[in-house]
Amino acid sequence: MSKNVEQHQAALIAAAKAAREKAHAPYSRFAVGAAVLDEQGRIHAGCNVENAAYPQGWCAEASALAAMVMAGGKQVVAAAVFAVAPQPVTPCGGCRQKLREFAADTCPVWAADDSGVRGTYTLGGLLPHSFGPDHLPT
Repeated sequence: MSKNVEQHQAALIAAAKAAREKAHAPYSRFAVGAAVLDEQGRIHAGCNVENAAYPQGWCAEASALAAMVMAGGKQVVAAAVFAVAPQPVTPCGGCRQKLREFAADTCPVWAADDSGVRGTYTLGGLLPHSFGPDHLPT
């Protein structure tokens, strides 16, 4: 991980924490915030949004990715997830694949809560042997 990416860690976590405050989680009461750093050095945040028809909600990471795409971002160079739980909260399997669409295996993913960083991972470590855009013909 480059120093340039590392210097954004605190800002990414702060953005994810702020996004968590906006979460709509009336059913699970499990609020999550996420933030991604794009190739231009911009931070995009999102929160989980639950729906009474349970499978129709979306995760914080998906919200952050949508914000990035809407802002013209093309690549995720780092990500952070903020949630309060007994163990570090990492992206679910579906969100790991969504991140893979925009990020390399070496992309750092930080899991944090009010006590600070609880886990440091790479996307490749969270989603080994993944399928991505590079597998498709151009």
